[in-house]
Amino acid sequence: MPAEFVLDQERCRIALRAGDTRLAGWVYVATAATGRYCRAGCPECDPGRPGVVFLPSPGAAGAAGFRACQRCRPDRAPDSPRWAGAGDLAARAMRLIADGAVERVGVAGLAAALHSPATQVDAALRRHAGADAVTLAGVHRAHLARELLECSDLEPAALARAAGYTDPDEPERTVAALCSTDPFRGRPPRGPLSPREVLLRLPVRRPFDWPGLVAFLGARAVPGIEEVLPGGITGSDGAAVYRRTVRLPRGAGVLTLAMAADHVMCTARLEDLRDLAAAVRRCRVLLDLDADPRAIARRLGADPALADLVRAGPGRRRPGAADPTELATRAVLGQQVSVAGARTLAGRIVAALGDRLPQPEGSVTHVFPTAATLRAAGPGVLRMPASRRQTVTGLAAALDDGRVQLHAGVDRDEAERALLAVPGIGPWTASYIRMRCLGDPDVFLPTDLGVVKALRRFGLGAPDAQRWRPWRSYAVLHLWASLGAAGGGDRRFPPGGPQPVAARNCQTRPAS
Repeated sequence: MPAEFVLDQERCRIALRAGDTRLAGWVYVATAATGRYCRAGCPECDPGRPGVVFLPSPGAAGAAGFRACQRCRPDRAPDSPRWAGAGDLAARAMRLIADGAVERVGVAGLAAALHSPATQVDAALRRHAGADAVTLAGVHRAHLARELLECSDLEPAALARAAGYTDPDEPERTVAALCSTDPFRGRPPRGPLSPREVLLRLPVRRPFDWPGLVAFLGARAVPGIEEVLPGGITGSDGAAVYRRTVRLPRGAGVLTLAMAADHVMCTARLEDLRDLAAAVRRCRVLLDLDADPRAIARRLGADPALADLVRAGPGRRRPGAADPTELATRAVLGQQVSVAGARTLAGRIVAALGDRLPQPEGSVTHVFPTAATLRAAGPGVLRMPASRRQTVTGLAAALDDGRVQLHAGVDRDEAERALLAVPGIGPWTASYIRMRCLGDPDVFLPTDLGVVKALRRFGLGAPDAQRWRPWRSYAVLHLWASLGAAGGGDRRFPPGGPQPVAARNCQTRPAS
């Protein structure tokens, strides 16, 4: 949905009064008489009342002096899909703000990552998100503080540090001002978590295909950095539990994720509590928590060829990447080998080059090596065909020196062009990295063998995918799922590059 529509007051008013539910998550309704703002569709707000204004983000509402509604809790809602899917400057800036970039490097660092002047970034944010970078970052930080106040047992000083504040009393004041709630209401009693472990509830839009997502990640779990456990941890609904390590700005972390009634439970064990915002963002990206499953289902389910698949897999998500360097490397490692073979290769690299955790947790013992470490690795560690080893080290060198950037705010087209400039990386590999590392919801893989097989099964061809825009990444996942739990089997596929769909060794589902 274009930002111009989000900010068109009269069109929003007409749509909401007509009961259009598609605006939920895209538009926030602020009422001057109550001083509160709501999610679109909340029973507490009447879009026809005098003094009602429509805003594009909770940050804009907070900047205008409105507090969050207690009923629909717009401050707890996942981020708008507008920011996750778009490639314009404002959307890229919003993704970096959610990643904690302003707290780490300031507005100047945010602008540098976006390759734009700070004044231009702020102008784009005011136009499309309703507030400047500092204000939006402050509201985002307050919402994180509210989550910690309600869900954790951290003492005030630790809580303030985790949320990015220097004054231990500031989170309570800020949350009370922005969220219209008692900051200590519902705080759990002190529990067994250590001072560097935080328990969070991550909101998610339903439906949410947690079993399918964990199955996808578990089939590719690399020994040493990932594991899938049986369900049953405290507060979960008995579904499988996914655990992995992450490399964060100030140290390593271990994230344990489980599904509960209406949220994902996250236990984050961090070396530095100031990395909590970045850890939360990694979780949201990895699990695609900010997707709008109903909008995706409406679009894809309207096509008779996909309708049955969409009904059979409600809430299917696009798995993201907790570590772009790791995922991009694994995409290259997975070329020409089976899923099991790719896991073995990646596991050997982790054991030889990864940073060992000071305190392992279960079978999770290491953090994936940095691009600089991979760049310097020799053939004794990267035991694979010379051409693939050169691609791995070439990609690592490009990531290390900045020729390839895969951070949250990167221009996706520029990133794809930079990936294609690395010898050994072709269109399929670059597109797959774009889909998972860069969170692009509209990537299609026309030469993927699993996609080709599924298309033929339904009497379709690659041109038919054009009618699935802007959600072609999710169409790919539905097509893969139609081939069965293993995505059509344990096939081998060649290095990234243009591959004719009729070729004998056409690419298939990735091992990464």
